[in-house]
Amino acid sequence: MTTASDTAGILIVDDMEENLVALEAVLGSLSRRVVRARSGEEALKAMLREEFAVVLIDVLMPGMNGFETAANIKGLDQTKDVPIILLTGASVDPNYAYRGYTVGAADFLIKPFDPWLLRTKVNVFLELHRKNQQLAAQAEQLKRLLTADNRPGGEAGAAAGQEPADDREAGSPGRPASHGDDQPSHDRPSHDQPSHDRPPPFPEPPEASRLADIAGQLAELELLLRDAKGTDHTNLADRIAELERCVGRLLTSREA
Repeated sequence: MTTASDTAGILIVDDMEENLVALEAVLGSLSRRVVRARSGEEALKAMLREEFAVVLIDVLMPGMNGFETAANIKGLDQTKDVPIILLTGASVDPNYAYRGYTVGAADFLIKPFDPWLLRTKVNVFLELHRKNQQLAAQAEQLKRLLTADNRPGGEAGAAAGQEPADDREAGSPGRPASHGDDQPSHDRPSHDQPSHDRPPPFPEPPEASRLADIAGQLAELELLLRDAKGTDHTNLADRIAELERCVGRLLTSREA
C-alpha cells in the first residue's frame, strides 16, 4: 500500500538547466519523484501545491536567491518543517554556510559535490520524513484508543450493565430451571446470589495487546532516531520516549 510518506517527492531549485539535469541524474536512483523549479517563486508555489520530503536550493539565483527562498519556506506554516539543503559553487563567501543555517537550512553543500554524498544526505531526510509520518499515525492511533477508553457511557460500559440474555433463560448458569412448585422456597437459589461458576459474560478487551504493540513500535523508532545524528533527531527521540512512558503507565494501570 502506498502511503503519504512514500509519495512525498524531492524538490530541486536552480535557474540553470544543466544543474537541474545533473541533480535529477544523481537523485534518480532514490526512486522518488523529482520536481523542478527554476526560481524561488516557482519553488514556493510548488511547495504549496504538494508535499515534499526535502528541497535542494541553489544559493546564487537571480531575483529571489537561495537564502531568501529558504527563509520564505521556513516562514510558512505549511512548509516550515520541510528540510532544506543549500547548494553553491566552490568560490563562495565563507559566511555562506552560516547564513544558510541562520535561515533554517538543514545542510549546506559546495559544488562540485560527490554524488554518493548527496544521495546519502537526501536519503537521510527521506527516511526521517517516513519515520515522522509513521510516528504521527501511531500517535493518532493512540489518541483514538485513549479517547475510546475514557469516553463515558461508551458501548463497553453500556454492555457491562446488561444482564446476559442466557441468564434470563431457564437452565442458565445464573438461574437454574424450576423443578416444580412443590420445591421449598428456602431450597431454591436466590436470583440475587452471585454464582462463582458463572463465566465472565464478556471477553477481556484487546486494548492491552494493542497498547503493547504500540509501545514496541515506539521503542523501535526511538532506537533508530538515537542512532541518527542531529539535534532534531534527538528531540524527536525524546518525544517518542515520553509517549512510551505514557503507554507503559496505561498498561500498568490496566493490569492493576
